[in-house]
Amino acid sequence: MRVLALDTTTPAGSVALVEDDRVVDERAGDPSRTHAQRLPAELLSTLDRRGLALADVDLFAVASGPGSFTGLRIGIATIQGLALVRRRRAAGVSALDALAHLAAVDATPGTLIAAWMDAHRREVFSALYRVQPGAAFSPERLTRLDEPAAGDPAATLARWAERRDGAPAVFVGDGAVLYREVIAAHARDAAIVAPPLMAGAVGRLALTQPGGPEAGEPGGLRPLYVRRPDVEIARDAARYGS
Repeated sequence: MRVLALDTTTPAGSVALVEDDRVVDERAGDPSRTHAQRLPAELLSTLDRRGLALADVDLFAVASGPGSFTGLRIGIATIQGLALVRRRRAAGVSALDALAHLAAVDATPGTLIAAWMDAHRREVFSALYRVQPGAAFSPERLTRLDEPAAGDPAATLARWAERRDGAPAVFVGDGAVLYREVIAAHARDAAIVAPPLMAGAVGRLALTQPGGPEAGEPGGLRPLYVRRPDVEIARDAARYGS
């Protein structure tokens, strides 16, 4: 089973080729150019390096969010277009899930992992997970304890403290790096993991999530925004004067 995977949740993003649950090629994109300028060329280049064509892809996968609203729309539209042309299935994978699974690869069962992505406006996109004994990147590997949300970093940690699950031992993502001092004030011994490339994890998770290789129709892909786009908030503020 061959999966071509794409992440456009950040300016750089990444592309990957996964074959039978093994990442055979994964590279970051060029953040000096927009996703619209780079796609689908980066995906086609990934295939070309392996001597492959779009016809050789069995499943297309994309990080569905949260992240850059423009990036999400471009990434999903690109994957939809390629899948439709080749009459293949397409899968959307949460970027927070991908980050948590990457951080869980060497973690012991019971470990709490927090995935934090920079949401700007001094907020993070977040989700909380507990590591289970399952195989890496399998649905059984992580239990999600807190659903994806956007909020102030300190307020997010305070809300999690009320759950009495304990403090996360691992924080992963660019939001974790950006707000490491806030984390240290609440979870002094927590490890901070820099944001890894995610496309490979997206491709592997696409194979194991509900639907797996028989994932949905391309037209069914939907972005995971978590919060409303800034343009909508600004429009409503102008309309209602708030």
